[in-house]
Amino acid sequence: MEEAEPETLEGFLAWAAELGISDSLHNFQSQKPRICLGNSLVVSFFPDAGGRGLGAARDLRKGELILRVPKSALLTRDSLLKDGILSSAANGHRCLSPTQIMTVCLLYEMGKGKNSFWYPYLKHLPRSYEILATFSEFEKQALQVDDAVWTTEKAISKAETEWKQATLLMQELKLKPRLLSLRAWIWASATISSRTLHIPWDEVGCLCPVGDLFNYAAPGGESKDIENVENLMHSSSLQDDSLSSGHSTDSLLVERYDAQLQRLTDGGYDDDIGAYCFYARNNYKKGEQVLLSYGTYTNLELLEHYGFLLNKNPNDKVFIPLEPSMYSCNSWPKESMYIHQDGQPSFALLSALRLWTTPQSQRRSIGHLAYSVEGDSLLLFTIDEIQNAGNPMELRKLLCQLESEACAFLEANSLQKEENGGELVLSRKTKRSIERWKLAVEWRLREGD
Repeated sequence: MEEAEPETLEGFLAWAAELGISDSLHNFQSQKPRICLGNSLVVSFFPDAGGRGLGAARDLRKGELILRVPKSALLTRDSLLKDGILSSAANGHRCLSPTQIMTVCLLYEMGKGKNSFWYPYLKHLPRSYEILATFSEFEKQALQVDDAVWTTEKAISKAETEWKQATLLMQELKLKPRLLSLRAWIWASATISSRTLHIPWDEVGCLCPVGDLFNYAAPGGESKDIENVENLMHSSSLQDDSLSSGHSTDSLLVERYDAQLQRLTDGGYDDDIGAYCFYARNNYKKGEQVLLSYGTYTNLELLEHYGFLLNKNPNDKVFIPLEPSMYSCNSWPKESMYIHQDGQPSFALLSALRLWTTPQSQRRSIGHLAYSVEGDSLLLFTIDEIQNAGNPMELRKLLCQLESEACAFLEANSLQKEENGGELVLSRKTKRSIERWKLAVEWRLREGD
């Protein structure tokens, strides 16, 4: 992607400091930080690893708070819709999705030019992106693999459809002709797709000045845990329900997947501090690039949403054509059946193969055995989540999601409430019992292998 000029960046960082964005521990405690970067982080260029990014200005320790962006410096739908004209017009188009509204808001703000409060940040944004929605017919066909070509066609079609749906609103706002174009729409939607960060009060997320300068690092060991969550519906208890009722468990999958995905990131909005906080994901030596994990993505997904690839992506997948009867004998989505980069089959593919080789007359009676190992893997993940619950609210949410063996455990062990506030906490006795329960599940998982 094209980058802003150096002098633009310098002005942007000065503006950011005025908003209270800071990488200095001293400035975290000050109402008016003197500088934005220079204490923990510095803007550098890494030609072999993402181009412009943030490097360590000193040795950094894993888990150390390295950047804070106050809520007032986050660009959100709420902050843009403070404009009365924009808010009034948007209210008349409730059929548009939140992301479409945010895209229109961003284009409207761009149309203000230097009169926009966000001008220093907007001027600093990339001028173009290389996401799949920008691919021409030739570039799409150059991908060659059917799945990649289909994904690109879907991305292009989605962009065009959403642009046409939002055109009337943009015309009512009297956007300049260049901002009404499909090209401008794709730029704005790509900015949102590639640069927004999760915030609890808006599903679209926020644009985070300075915080979006971090380049991406793929999660490594966590990828298997993500697969566990993605495959939740095929653990033994849920699979039995699906076989008997035919009902989908997609909503539960998405809920738990999102919860785990958030735990993989290296930053988040801290309501107590009133800021988006970033932490070092590793120990870094001075001069090394400081990276951020946005979540687990294949290279095709990175290209679709962010416009770049990784030379070595531990989360990449390879899809292979299967016999039609293999798809019809199970309820796995096609996209869940693939080969990992290390050559190992996904659990969905392995389970599908097991079921396919099972005589049809026996699939209902013994088919659940194909999912028992995955069920125990998910259970271990859930136990870890309970042990690592950072606050009573998070613990309460986890407890509400539990079922089967986990529910039986909770019934057999006591829960206590805090004297102040009545929030749920685990007693010491229960915590020790959780440790023994975890060891028991780990043992049977290993024995089952």
